[in-house]
Amino acid sequence: MIKGNYQGKFTPHLFSRNDWYYSMNGKVLFKKQKGGGFIVIEGLDGSGKNAQIELLLDYLRGKQVIATKEPTMESEAGRKIKQALREEIKLTPLELQSLYVQDRKEHLDNKVIPALKKGKFVLSNRYAFSTFAYGASDGLDLQLLIKMNEQFLLPDLTIIIDVLPESCMERIEGRGEPKELFEKKEKLVKVSEFYKKMPEMFKNVIMVNGEKAIPEVFKDIKKIIKKIL
Repeated sequence: MIKGNYQGKFTPHLFSRNDWYYSMNGKVLFKKQKGGGFIVIEGLDGSGKNAQIELLLDYLRGKQVIATKEPTMESEAGRKIKQALREEIKLTPLELQSLYVQDRKEHLDNKVIPALKKGKFVLSNRYAFSTFAYGASDGLDLQLLIKMNEQFLLPDLTIIIDVLPESCMERIEGRGEPKELFEKKEKLVKVSEFYKKMPEMFKNVIMVNGEKAIPEVFKDIKKIIKKIL
């Protein structure tokens, strides 16, 4: 559910019931199955998303659960995105985010939604909120980005790991790998500003302090996850 000054159509009263999945603009999509849920982990490059998803996989062991990420490598759009992030090809900000939308649709249709309909948990490293934060930081209008994604599934829970851009850059540089398109301090500072707006704009988006040690961050995440299990 989108709050704030978003001008798209949405129906907040629908979200008083939790037995259906909805799109980001409030349209009923499909009935929820018992035992599963769509959980998204968001954050800056270098914020520790992979580590937390690995811990969540272990925590949910015994349940039906899959882990996935965006962009995917299964779609042509996803592969083009990776090329752009490695700066092997040049795209405008709108071209890049349009590819993310194409990749996201295939990801939802082919992997996420089929798993949810089987009652599985789906843990996704990044989702539409990355498009909002990274696209807006690149100069695109936030409302346009929301409009481009409004038909997509609203997650049960989105956790944004909040880490200082300086800390993220230290982690990125410690990898000893070539930096990708957004892995620069000035870019991460802008992205962080937009991520901080997300909990006020969307339902079930929660920010956690990612400056702590990995196990301590996970303790905070577990407290949140328990509420939807």
